[in-house]
Amino acid sequence: MIHAKCKICRRLGEKLFLKGEKCMTAKCAMIKRPFAPGQKAKKRRGALTEFGREMREKQKVKKWYNVSESQFKHYVLEVMENRTKGLDVVSSLIGKLESRLDNIVFRMGWAKSRGQARLLVTHGHFLVNGKKVDIPSYRTKVGDVISIRTGSKGKENLKDISATMKKYSLPKWLSFDENSIEGKIIRLPAMEDIQLPSEVSSIFEHYSR
Repeated sequence: MIHAKCKICRRLGEKLFLKGEKCMTAKCAMIKRPFAPGQKAKKRRGALTEFGREMREKQKVKKWYNVSESQFKHYVLEVMENRTKGLDVVSSLIGKLESRLDNIVFRMGWAKSRGQARLLVTHGHFLVNGKKVDIPSYRTKVGDVISIRTGSKGKENLKDISATMKKYSLPKWLSFDENSIEGKIIRLPAMEDIQLPSEVSSIFEHYSR
């Protein structure tokens, strides 16, 4: 039986890595059935309207970061309001999404997917600058130190972090202290650091309608 998250990738025509390690194997639904769900999906998929294309690109990014429609719309409108300040809207939006605590936990390699990272954060397993934070959308900033709560270091998903980090390629904008088992945000991610599955500029066209 194909998992609901796999159907999302098939419907959007893009591998979004929603199932973590499974997405890297031959078991990935996008490898086995790279077309939209439905018996006649191969024939049904035709040219999209401009609105449909914008909607699809929006869905890709929203699902990629595992955020709700209301959260995503809030980020986009917030960025659009600041457009008059001369800020690059695409970089600003990605910066807001990448700075979410659940995304940082995922980028650190401490969770196999953003969905798992969200769950771990909600359960209060992490500290930001020494204080427990259990809000996945918590916005981190440059200089923040992310660590695992003492009582959570023996948890199944977190007990082998040191061994995991030896095999993990950490993004250049993050750092990891092996002795203290702490991560740190050393700079904001640049667009070349993030390989998004979407044409982000079209998202602003969608919300400008």
